[in-house]
Amino acid sequence: MQTAPLFAELAQGPAGGQAFWLAAADGVRLRAALWRAGGAGRGTVLLFPGRTEYIEKYGPAAAEMATRGYATLTTDWRGQGLADRLLDDPLPGHVLDFADYQKDVAALVAAAEALDLPRPWHLMAHSMGGAIGLRALMNGLPVASAAFSAPMWGIAIPAWKRPFARAVSTLATALGRGAAYAPENGPVPYVQAAPFADNMLTGDAGMFAFQQQHLSAQPGLALAGPTMRWLKCALAECRALASLPSPALPAFATLGSHERIVDPAAIRSRIARWPGANLLEIAGGEHEVMMETPSRRAVFYDAATTLFDANR
Repeated sequence: MQTAPLFAELAQGPAGGQAFWLAAADGVRLRAALWRAGGAGRGTVLLFPGRTEYIEKYGPAAAEMATRGYATLTTDWRGQGLADRLLDDPLPGHVLDFADYQKDVAALVAAAEALDLPRPWHLMAHSMGGAIGLRALMNGLPVASAAFSAPMWGIAIPAWKRPFARAVSTLATALGRGAAYAPENGPVPYVQAAPFADNMLTGDAGMFAFQQQHLSAQPGLALAGPTMRWLKCALAECRALASLPSPALPAFATLGSHERIVDPAAIRSRIARWPGANLLEIAGGEHEVMMETPSRRAVFYDAATTLFDANR
């Protein structure tokens, strides 16, 4: 694993963070980062980010887990962060097939093994990372438990629009327009386009500014709206996951009461049929519970620590 850039001042993670280049099985270059905990450590968190996200955004999460005795290993998925972008235009969020993300998971797990990271390992996944993580668990991801933040087990599209979204994304892809932006999306990243007031990510002004600062300082981290092909693949993956039984390991999910990006009904349905899993609903919370106000994000980190400590 060759050394990769890590913008440590922007990340505000634990001291001593390291970044590496990884190669997926199909040759796509990925970036991974490791923040270790002090001492022997209680285990390792495999942190799966959401769509548009990148390593530095999770420096504070790694700091939270380091104080609790856990190392954190995370990645830039293909098509985002400093990983290889999949289109000539780097801004659209694009993927050829959702199964390709499992190649990225395999590369991250191989890195965790090569680094001999403290066990047990635990999954922590946000939004799109929750869909990737659920599929990885079904494929045998070697973790002892899983903590989900607003997992993308469905997309918050009004019921009357869902057939249209499925049809138009399928047709656009078939007609060679898969790289076009999905409806109601465009080339400006959300945190640069939206004001803090009534934003869909967080109720914490400081955490919203934290994300804006990243893209101002390092524009190469930016990702804008999803493409038609991403939408087609994401909708298909959510349908496929919904038809499968839950994996047999302890888990929980958090859901903000103001969630407007992923589908709350899909989360409630999955947790209701997942033995040993529970749902924590965060009053006043938006989509990014790990980047919410201090009291809200503490609910997530405290629950994750309790779960991980109980499954050592």
